Amino acid sequence: MEIKKLEKLTENPTLSWGFNGYKTDKIFVVSAIEVSNTFEFSIREKNQSYTKIWETNSADIDDLNKIIEQNHSFGAFHEGKIVGWIICDFRAWNNSLFIENILISEEFRGQNIGRLLIKAVNREARELQCRMVELETQNTNYPAIQFYKKAGFAITGINTKLYKDSTETAVFMSFDVMS
Repeated sequence: MEIKKLEKLTENPTLSWGFNGYKTDKIFVVSAIEVSNTFEFSIREKNQSYTKIWETNSADIDDLNKIIEQNHSFGAFHEGKIVGWIICDFRAWNNSLFIENILISEEFRGQNIGRLLIKAVNREARELQCRMVELETQNTNYPAIQFYKKAGFAITGINTKLYKDSTETAVFMSFDVMS
């Protein structure tokens, strides 16, 4: 497996990557309580099946390529063929590297490719002298949240209104980059 800087995507590799999405038997439930001028949020685990499937279309590939042009994204390659990516947007306004998208071919999941991609991003963030690496995922994506926590990310915020689906709450996570 080779991890290297990602160049322009000339095709949509996800068409042959199998299941794109996640299945889980556990989610995080987010509760919000407003009292006077204060808000209190709590996050708790709940046993609940949830499946999310998405397709990456040509417009998505175009959008990803605009971010890839910044030269801060990485691909995982097996025998010269891309089998996963982590696409990152450098945000000068808050000196961070934002993980826009991470996706690995179904055949190659569970083989530490995600961990290798995160390590590459953390190295890139150090070289850019970023103060943090950040991302957003859904409260229903329990496996991803557990993966990110294991990689050193912490939950730093939520947005209860980002998604049309009322089941989903945006969970923001970040990793402080050490100088």
